[in-house]
Amino acid sequence: MSKVNLSSDSFLDSEFSKIQAAISHRDALSPKVSKVDVAWHLDHMLKTIIFICNALAKSNPAEYKSSFNLTRAIIYTFGGFPRGVAKSPRVVRPPDVILTEEIQQQIVTAKESLKTLKHLDENVHFNHPYFNILNKKQSIRFIKIHTGHHLKIVRDIIKKA
Repeated sequence: MSKVNLSSDSFLDSEFSKIQAAISHRDALSPKVSKVDVAWHLDHMLKTIIFICNALAKSNPAEYKSSFNLTRAIIYTFGGFPRGVAKSPRVVRPPDVILTEEIQQQIVTAKESLKTLKHLDENVHFNHPYFNILNKKQSIRFIKIHTGHHLKIVRDIIKKA
């Protein structure tokens, strides 16, 4: 598992650069890779980052209880997950119409949200639909894996579109 440096402005700088670069391909679609276009993946990645950061900030660290989750352990060990297995929760699904301006604004919001994490207690947490309760460190790891997963899909869509 790679270390995440929260002392930098953003531990996802490289990923944000890739997201920004992919905006020009927002309408690219390759049904063999994904049922949805690049814009959907970009919007979903950003909504997920923002949602998790907000959930962590609102949580009560005193209520955190550590738990083992085999699926999480496997995913975190390998650093990725297979495509098309999980369904995105409604709260982080993009709208039917995705505006480029909204993607741009979400990039700004996601970067600001990530900056707040370094000031949060280690036991802030959120309830992931497949991995159960994730503390701050586990949540950061999930954000990194999840964003990388969707960036690979975006890369493949662009390549094959």
